[in-house]
Amino acid sequence: MKKGHKLCSSEKSLINLKKARSLLDKIITMKEDGKYCIDIMQQNLAAIGLLKSVNQSLMEGHLNTCFADAVKSKDQEKQDAMVKEIIFVTNLSNK
Repeated sequence: MKKGHKLCSSEKSLINLKKARSLLDKIITMKEDGKYCIDIMQQNLAAIGLLKSVNQSLMEGHLNTCFADAVKSKDQEKQDAMVKEIIFVTNLSNK
């Protein structure tokens, strides 16, 4: 796994990750307190939505920076590695 780049992330992604963490804490408390299942599920779906948004943002950043650099480099091995990484992550997100 490669070290992170500032260009592949954004302040919005970080904010959404922190919101998701906060929601998870709320969901855990709701579950511990025996709150209504549908209310818990709604909060859970909100957290999932935030995480999906972060994932999309990270992918866009990666494609616009790391992937674009690999394509410009004309290094076939580097290009192949980038394509494999994207396919791998895409497959994970589709499970």
